[in-house]
Amino acid sequence: MRGLEFRGLSSVSGPIVIVRRQENVGFSEIVNIRDGRGGRKTGRVVDLSAEYAAIQVFGSTSGLSTEETSVEFLQRPMELFLSEDMLGRVYDGLGRPADGYAAPFSSICRDVNGEPINPYARVYPRDFIQTGVSAIDGMNTLIRGQKLPIFSGSGLPHNRLAAQIIRQAKIRSDSGHFVMVFAAMGVKYDVARFFIQSFEESGVLSQVVMFLSLADSPSIERLITPRCALTAAEYLAFDRGMHVLVVMTDMTNYCEALREVSSIRGEIPSRKGFPGYLYSDLAALYERAGKIQESGGSITQIPILTMPNDDISHPIPDLSGYITEGQIVLDRGMFQKGIYPPVAGLPSLSRLMKDGIGEGMTREDHKDLASQLFAAYSKAKSVRNLASIIGEEELSSLDKKYMAFGDSFEQDFLTQDETDNRSIEETLDLGWKTLMALPRDELYRISEEYIEKYLPRGDEGEGT
Repeated sequence: MRGLEFRGLSSVSGPIVIVRRQENVGFSEIVNIRDGRGGRKTGRVVDLSAEYAAIQVFGSTSGLSTEETSVEFLQRPMELFLSEDMLGRVYDGLGRPADGYAAPFSSICRDVNGEPINPYARVYPRDFIQTGVSAIDGMNTLIRGQKLPIFSGSGLPHNRLAAQIIRQAKIRSDSGHFVMVFAAMGVKYDVARFFIQSFEESGVLSQVVMFLSLADSPSIERLITPRCALTAAEYLAFDRGMHVLVVMTDMTNYCEALREVSSIRGEIPSRKGFPGYLYSDLAALYERAGKIQESGGSITQIPILTMPNDDISHPIPDLSGYITEGQIVLDRGMFQKGIYPPVAGLPSLSRLMKDGIGEGMTREDHKDLASQLFAAYSKAKSVRNLASIIGEEELSSLDKKYMAFGDSFEQDFLTQDETDNRSIEETLDLGWKTLMALPRDELYRISEEYIEKYLPRGDEGEGT
């Protein structure tokens, strides 16, 4: 059904065009824009006043005449056709096929803006997801239904880590169908090619839905890409009962696009020029993760964002940390030492970890071991700072053992190859092995029962 079509624009400013408001025009409504030469563009209503409507154009506005351009209001929001056949397919940022094949046939069409989940219907996340990465599984465990972002910096291997997680992630306690949805915003072509090739070579592409908004795509398109991805994830999870892992990169590019639109609309800027509603806009995306009653599926999110100048107090990571349940922080110093993945041990945190580990989920000693590793690594970092001031030769014998533990923890526990898929048992055994560098009476966070049962016996360290 065709909508209402009107000729003429009031003004054009960047990707925003202003038209006179017509009756029954709604917020987020999709419009078709036709220039005087027959070209066609798509846009959506982003603001309304008593007399005018602001339309965000997905593409360039060059060549649009204020007199010859016509606008057709379609009287519906932006929608995405959904089907299980989306698995194994690649789409652009607006949900259009980008792999050369036709769109899957489906009669199911959903608003990409989603619908709010009744908080009462939510189920508390508890099931452990094994990523095969010791720095995550052992110290910052990912739980099904959790939102756990990766805070990175320019040049750090967050893309490699994201690809590894998608290739290796599985739920040990549930035999349900586990699939992935990947959304890339403003990435370069070689990065997009890396992800596609990585999934093809590992054989997981058939279980992945990819939405790619490349760097040369209109920046405004980046505002729709994560919404299309999450709409597909909600269908697979809550309609088809699948467990869905959603990886979104790079959320910084998304927020930059949001700031661009806000500036063009003349809104009053907040911190660093971002709009004051940045928090609520990010929350509208992040809160689409979780588990709900009467549905066997779930959505787990791993948003990736690059911190400008490695500043964790920047508004984007700062607000993301308030909304999500923890963060995985990549450290540039560790990366320069050749450690992969360079996950910083102390700033990283998973707030739901305590509810998804232990007997019956991972292993009975997991909580005590992780607590002891955190405490010992914190002490090792303090000793390193002290050694940089007074010299390593002036350290006490105990301090030198903590130095040895810190090196072993980074080189043996944290460091692993991109193709190394460690089980949780292997990760925990490696953790115990690193503790051999410490005297036994320093393992004060672990019960004596677990020390007797799991601490290796050997010739290294007083802990043996």
